[in-house]
Amino acid sequence: MTRTAVSNIRNRPKAQVLVVGGGINGVGTFRDLALQGVDVVLVERGDYCQGASGASSHMIHGGIRYLENGEFRLVQESVVERNRLLRIAPHYVKPLQTTIPIYSTFSGILSAPARFLTHKQGKPKERGAFLIKIGLTIYDFFSRDGGSVPRHKFHGRKKALAEMPQLPANLKYAATYFDASVHNPERLTLDVLQDGEKAGVNGGGATSRASNYLSLASMDAGNGGTVTLRDELTGETFDFSADVIVNTTGAWVDFTNEAMGAVSSYMGGTKGSHIVLDHPELLAACNGGELFFEHTDGRIVLIYPMEDRVLVGTTDIDANMNEDAVCTDEEIEYFFDLIGHVFPNIKVTNDQIVYTFSGVRPLPRHDATAPGFVSRDYRIERRQLPASDGGPSAVLSLVGGKWTTFRALAEHMTNDVLKELGVERKVSTAKLAIGGGAGFPDTESGVQMWIKSHMSSTRDADRTAVLLTRYGTRAEDVMRYLDGGSDRLLHSSRELSVRELEFMAENEQIGHLVDVLIRRTSLAFRGLVTGELLNEIADVLAGPLGWSAAVRSEEIKHAQNVLDRFHRVQVHSLVA
Repeated sequence: MTRTAVSNIRNRPKAQVLVVGGGINGVGTFRDLALQGVDVVLVERGDYCQGASGASSHMIHGGIRYLENGEFRLVQESVVERNRLLRIAPHYVKPLQTTIPIYSTFSGILSAPARFLTHKQGKPKERGAFLIKIGLTIYDFFSRDGGSVPRHKFHGRKKALAEMPQLPANLKYAATYFDASVHNPERLTLDVLQDGEKAGVNGGGATSRASNYLSLASMDAGNGGTVTLRDELTGETFDFSADVIVNTTGAWVDFTNEAMGAVSSYMGGTKGSHIVLDHPELLAACNGGELFFEHTDGRIVLIYPMEDRVLVGTTDIDANMNEDAVCTDEEIEYFFDLIGHVFPNIKVTNDQIVYTFSGVRPLPRHDATAPGFVSRDYRIERRQLPASDGGPSAVLSLVGGKWTTFRALAEHMTNDVLKELGVERKVSTAKLAIGGGAGFPDTESGVQMWIKSHMSSTRDADRTAVLLTRYGTRAEDVMRYLDGGSDRLLHSSRELSVRELEFMAENEQIGHLVDVLIRRTSLAFRGLVTGELLNEIADVLAGPLGWSAAVRSEEIKHAQNVLDRFHRVQVHSLVA
């Protein structure tokens, strides 16, 4: 098949900056650099947002628990960025009411200073209302400027159980505060990427180019610091050079540096797993909001609804980078136990799991520090390279980083790159709307008016709502494409049409069938993938992507394997 994105990079194998890694931090940096007029290229060895960025808890939050680690700078930045994302990405980032069930008043007062000073969990000691009140008061203080979410509230047992009757009878209090959620992190990442691509278009051609399924294979120090890029779909390789290389490959930063001939030991990621449940009783028990609480082992965990499903997470286990990050039977038992801890009368079985996912947090090396106390802050490591003719002058490696702070982190990284290049910043991203967040309705009545005004004779309210949810106001571009030819909904899903799949193939760098299921839609996340759907999507994509019958068959098998191996979803194809 023709890979336009790869061709754009191969045909002009030189840029000022090469960003390696297409998670949210790499993509955010790509966008910011493009907005400054820098000639920048981004490469990602898999699909965009395929690693830790796509395996997050889907939260945009200030990190109240980081206060216990003494990370006040990070919490303040996170709260500010949370408020900012609610404004500049309202199509994907939404306010999330969060409840903390509390079972004591003063518990943990003596053990909290020890945790703060030593960063060791020790014997778990429940955090009581007094400590939580202090934490939430500080949290609100950090949010005082520009905040759009309500301040926290405390409720007594009677009111808390009236609102959430499935909570345990021994409950003493419930604290309620607001953070935010991102219901589709993969599509938000794609929006940020497309903003960067659009920013780099000028009369002389694209100065910002990006490709997924394109990896950095090696660096030849004897050839002017030239790197070798490999097309992961075809196996073809070609040389590329840049003035500065930015390594944003997350937990794989050390591996990427090794490929460039420089050993580093910056990273020490931990694995976090989640399960998604189709469980109406648990969904109702959440009362439309998140439960954020301390499990019996001292680990902070969460339960919250996402549309008609319930997300439960997360674990925090030292990761073995030589093994696939997958949700294990032991982790699932842990999740069932934590659900029983906060909702003792609700039973959960394996049959109600529709999807699981795991990722490796890009945390710094932490030696003896307990995983839960490893810093979630970030830093940038600079490595000066030997002077060479046309080769990079430096490699900047990102250590750490979290979803909530990606914009601020990208700004920091971009400023460092601009300093290397001797270029001044032109544009701030602090108030710049992201993709389909521009002009997005700010009220529910506004959303309904938008939907009504964009319906047509071939597009009813439900279909229009799906497009608005998936693309934000960029749905207008998609609709124009859909209206440009004959279209029909898929037989196996009312959430996709033939021409929308063709739009994705033409505009969203589809490399594999599974990209559509996991990262261009939420069909896999909600357990809606069937054998019929696999075959129908493969049939549609085969044309624009140039798949032969054999490739089509392999793509179906590949999707089945990924869903089974990494997400515990078994889908039987209708065609052998």
